[in-house]
Amino acid sequence: MVAKIKSIKSGSMKKILVATEKPFAKVAVEGIKKIIEDAGFEIALLENYTQKVALMQAVADADAIIIRSDIVDSEVIGSAKKLKIVVRAGAGYDNIDLAAASANGVVAMNTPGQNSNAVAELAVGMMIFAARNNFNGSSGTELKGKTLGLHAYGHVGKAVATIARGFGMEIYAFDPFVDKKTIEAEGIHYIDNVNDLYKTCQYVSLHMPANAQTKKSINFDLLSLMPKGATLINTARKEVVDEDGLLKMFAERSDFKYVSDVEPDSKGLIAEKFSGRFYFTPKKIGAQTAEANNNAGLAAARQIVNFFVNNDTTFQVNK
Repeated sequence: MVAKIKSIKSGSMKKILVATEKPFAKVAVEGIKKIIEDAGFEIALLENYTQKVALMQAVADADAIIIRSDIVDSEVIGSAKKLKIVVRAGAGYDNIDLAAASANGVVAMNTPGQNSNAVAELAVGMMIFAARNNFNGSSGTELKGKTLGLHAYGHVGKAVATIARGFGMEIYAFDPFVDKKTIEAEGIHYIDNVNDLYKTCQYVSLHMPANAQTKKSINFDLLSLMPKGATLINTARKEVVDEDGLLKMFAERSDFKYVSDVEPDSKGLIAEKFSGRFYFTPKKIGAQTAEANNNAGLAAARQIVNFFVNNDTTFQVNK
């Protein structure tokens, strides 16, 4: 079944495609539509599609595209001869083939910060869930007075710190791209060596993207440094965790827990052997709040308008 494309005409200057296998909420679509129409552009909606060919057909004459978790690979980009910009409504952008975009002169952007609070609330909620033994009725522990390490201190990391501070946690951060003054000015302990972050913190929350440098970087050697009562929280991407190392950590450290906003490939083995020491969401839900979806969609529309009107490439993620 090929989804139907609905066009909403508002001038012929540029055609902006909103392609969402999992659609935005109606209020977000209306907001996106208004931003695009007010700029004098044309909007096309492709929603609930089930085949890649539908996306390829829809993007064929589009100047810009807004996506969520939809895959924009070299084949999709190659079918879009007029395409100048693709914006992923969200922080992650590993569903865009950046090399193909660059090779075809297409600017790729994300919308950083728009879903930060939603992801941060989930991360803290998962910490509470793990600390209280998955709400199984047994005696758990409190977050107050515990050490929390933020592995990457971007928008989400900062939001987690704000919430965790209210619980009375002692917060540390490691991020090679954020200077010491910035971190310490916000009342966070600065750590310049990733090993020291894991040695120090009972809870470590991951907030880095999945790229060549970070994939499988959270390995056994790093995890084994964590103190007794260790809990790893992953609201980033499953690829950043080395699953062989994760399984070894589970086997050798009976005090270790892992909670993640994405199921690892080894979920079945973990469930079989390490019951009660993990929790995985059935699908990625960190940004799945009405507020986050609305914010990210509107931000994507504004960025596209600013790109065409002002040549603004502030949030470009490719070269």
